[in-house]
Amino acid sequence: MSSILALSGSPSATSRTATLTEHLAARLASQGHTTRVLRVRDLPAQALISADPTDPIVAKAVASLADADGVVVASPVYKAAYSGVLKTFLDLLPQFALAGKVVLPVITGGSPAHVLTIDYALRPVLSSLGSEHVMPGWFVLDRHIDVRPDGVRLDPTVEGPLHQVVDAFSAVLHAHYPLVAAR
Repeated sequence: MSSILALSGSPSATSRTATLTEHLAARLASQGHTTRVLRVRDLPAQALISADPTDPIVAKAVASLADADGVVVASPVYKAAYSGVLKTFLDLLPQFALAGKVVLPVITGGSPAHVLTIDYALRPVLSSLGSEHVMPGWFVLDRHIDVRPDGVRLDPTVEGPLHQVVDAFSAVLHAHYPLVAAR
């Protein structure tokens, strides 16, 4: 089927956003997609700060994004926007790095006051990188993400709606890339 890169934009080593990203990637994998999770925080800081796409580790991450049919972009909210570590990665991408890709933005935060971060901060950047199909996305309150040793447990009030959004993303990818077996 299709290939999905799930980007976790959290700078934290122990992160609800990263755990949620892994959960979403596993759900997408169970629906027949090839998934890979990339924690942007694990990329070399100096290469990110200096926007050096020639760094071998960064180049591999950029190539993974180029090879993906779909991209999940997840980030916690910081100062009413997505994280700085995610911004540094997005800044070093080629101008149309998301052209032809379906993108699902997911934001986590401590207050519903930040729900518009997807539409006012993240979506414009994703569109400027050439994505013609940015899905509606979803905002998840931190307190609705319970990280456990065996994975994540989502609050039932959030789990159903979030999974509907992820399943819609999956369906769009299945429609665009029905049998991409010859990769």
